[in-house]
Amino acid sequence: MTPVPRSAVAAYRDDGPASRMMGRPAAGQLPPLPPVLVGTFVVGVLLGVGVAGTGGLTAFAPAVALLLAGPGSSHPHGGRLDWLVPPILRLAEYGFAASAGFSTGVPPWLIFLLLGALAFHHYDVVYRIRQRLYPPAWLAVAGLGWDGRMLLLALGGLTERMTLLFALLAIYLWLLFGWESLTCWLATTHPETDSGELRELGAHD
Repeated sequence: MTPVPRSAVAAYRDDGPASRMMGRPAAGQLPPLPPVLVGTFVVGVLLGVGVAGTGGLTAFAPAVALLLAGPGSSHPHGGRLDWLVPPILRLAEYGFAASAGFSTGVPPWLIFLLLGALAFHHYDVVYRIRQRLYPPAWLAVAGLGWDGRMLLLALGGLTERMTLLFALLAIYLWLLFGWESLTCWLATTHPETDSGELRELGAHD
């Protein structure tokens, strides 16, 4: 556990190694929202025409399109509308995972199991940053980031083993995020209460 070293909005992005590497040449000079909007729009169009379930190299198109958001990952995300970036990335990733799963015959419960692992992780990151904590750097690598997970699911379309991939990825992410979250909170004996919670408690009093 380490203090938050940069904008909390940037931390919510959940970038993987690929996205972070693409952000280094930009050195924080590229505003993050425009490329995310463009990438997500392209992803939405591709998912709308059923690209995620076609198999072959075309299944990589949505993941590659969203990598347009990568160069903006090094930006401090201090703009007035930059808070929109993380939820847009979540929408694109969850939409791609669901589309890829349903279009390839993955059981619905398995799709929701994977989405549940992602939602748990993202909620955990949001809440721990409210307590002035920051996920360790290795977790972004181990968790693959939104970019790595999308590319991995696209790769599953080539192998025609999407159900197996969903199962293995869901189990892996639940174990990884669950274990890391549990050890983090057990090690935090006196987490800080944020100002919003203090105001809420005062209002009840």
